[in-house]
Amino acid sequence: MNAAETVARAVRAHVLRMTSNGRSSHVGSALSCTDLLAVLYTSVLRVDPDRPDWPDRDRMIMSKGHAGAALYAVLAERGFFATDLLRQHYQNGSHLSGHVSHVGIPGVEVSTGSLGHGLSVGAGLAWRARQRHRPWHTYVLLGDGECDEGSVWEAAHFAGHHGLVNLIAVVDWNGMQSLGTTEETLRLQPFADKWRAFGWDAVEVDGHDHTVLDRVLRVPRDATHGRPRVVLARTTKGKGVSFMENQVLWHYRPPSTDELERALAEVGAR
Repeated sequence: MNAAETVARAVRAHVLRMTSNGRSSHVGSALSCTDLLAVLYTSVLRVDPDRPDWPDRDRMIMSKGHAGAALYAVLAERGFFATDLLRQHYQNGSHLSGHVSHVGIPGVEVSTGSLGHGLSVGAGLAWRARQRHRPWHTYVLLGDGECDEGSVWEAAHFAGHHGLVNLIAVVDWNGMQSLGTTEETLRLQPFADKWRAFGWDAVEVDGHDHTVLDRVLRVPRDATHGRPRVVLARTTKGKGVSFMENQVLWHYRPPSTDELERALAEVGAR
């Protein structure tokens, strides 16, 4: 098992415990993007847990902030803060809020949760880096349901127009959103073609294949022909837990004590 696989297994166990203990939501959303975050934070992002404010670090914006449990867990596994703090998730007075907060959390760039804002922030950061001739990249992790928001496409238009090759968007394309499938709610297809029409280099991949993710997320600046890249990652909501996979119920419902034990066994929790 490689480093990203080890982190992904640990993160899934953390997410299950965090959402069950705190009686919080979005366990399915967090599990679908776990592999994306594990690959980003183990082999792609230039970050330093000992220097979370390092000026030349890569920036990662968790635009689908409702899946914050997964981001907190991967940051803890990477050493930005102690894993014991994850027990405070969704507790009164805790910095580990249900939606992502940067307040008091090393490694979190910006608070998110109001969907549709993250790509605009990421495009602004990428623009600033280019204007100041800085070497870092900006990554933005979005949800597929989030792409219903017009602000996503405004940011996509801006980034494509300005050729922000230092900007990489990753869409957690699990095919489900709060109350149903994306096809039922607001059809996304032809998804890749829409991004290309806005001037992006778009690739579709298996969002749980670590080898493929590692390759497409490492983007040489001359590889996209002057365009920002979007990785459309096909994922499974609730990935890793059979009774949660592709079930809209787990967008909001936390696992009970019995369900937690069954789920932990399925993800191979240590």
